[in-house]
Amino acid sequence: MNGAGPALRAALRAAGVDASGADARPLTGGVVSEVWLLTWPDGTRLVAKHAAGAPPGLYPAEAAGLRALADDGGLTVPEVRHAGDRLLLMQAMAAKDPARRPAFWAEAGRALARLHTVRGPRHGWYRDGWLGLLPQRNAWADDGYEFYATRRILRYLPEPRAVAALTAADRAAIERICARLPAFVPPTPAVLTHGDLWHANIVATAEGAPAFIDPAVSFTWPDVDLSMFHASAAPADADRFFGAYAELRPLGDGWRDRMEVLFLRELLSTVAHEDDCAGALARLRRITARYV
Repeated sequence: MNGAGPALRAALRAAGVDASGADARPLTGGVVSEVWLLTWPDGTRLVAKHAAGAPPGLYPAEAAGLRALADDGGLTVPEVRHAGDRLLLMQAMAAKDPARRPAFWAEAGRALARLHTVRGPRHGWYRDGWLGLLPQRNAWADDGYEFYATRRILRYLPEPRAVAALTAADRAAIERICARLPAFVPPTPAVLTHGDLWHANIVATAEGAPAFIDPAVSFTWPDVDLSMFHASAAPADADRFFGAYAELRPLGDGWRDRMEVLFLRELLSTVAHEDDCAGALARLRRITARYV
C-alpha cells in the first residue's frame, strides 16, 4: 500500500482489510486520530481513522453514534465498514469544499432541525461515549440543568490538565455559572444531538448534500449543537444555516446570548486535552467574567 505508515498497515491487516493495491493519502482535520483516504485501483474510496493510543471503545462508540444519527435522526452519514479498537473504516465523502454551493448550509440547517425533533426519554444516552480522548459521561438524568452541569461542564474540572490550568477563581466562577444555568437556558426537552457540531464535521456527499461525521451523540438540549456551530469559527455564511434551521424549529428571542455559556463545555474539553490550545483559557475567562 503506497503512502501508509506501518501502524496503519498493521491496523488494516488486523481488521482483515486487503489494502495491498491501495494508495493512502493523509487528510487534514484529525485531532485525535490520523485520518487517511484510501483509494483502490477500481475506484473504491474509504476513509481510515487510526490512533495507536486510542482508548478501547472509542471507534465503536463513534460508529454507534453515526448509526443513531442515520437510523433515528435521518441524517446522511458515512457508511461504516469496520469499527474496532484501533481502526475506523468508512465511506469517503466528496473532496470539494461544500461552501461553494450556496444551498449547502441551508440544507444542513434543515437537516439538523429535523434531527432535533427526535425526542429522548431523558437527558443522556444508553452508553458513555467520547469527546476527543476523554470520556463523555452520558448517565441518564431527568433534569437537563443537572445533566449539563455535572456531565458536560463540571466533569472536566478533575482532569489533570484542567487542574493545572484553572485557578481557584476560575473553578468558582464555573461552578456559579452551573448553578445559574436556568437563568441562561430555557427549559427544553431532551432531543437527539450530534454533540460535536463544529462546521468541519459537516462535509459533502459526492452529490453535494450535507453529511455529518465525528459525533458525540446524546439526548440533551438542541442548543448544545447550535452553540458548537455558532461559537467555533462558524463559516462566513452561517446565517443561511441558522435561518433554515429556524424555518423548522424557531430559535426564540435571545438565542445567541446563551451560545457562549453552553460553549464552556468545549472550552473546558480543550483545556483538559491540550492546556491552553488556541486561547481556550482566555476565552473561558471572558465568558465567566461576563455571565457570573
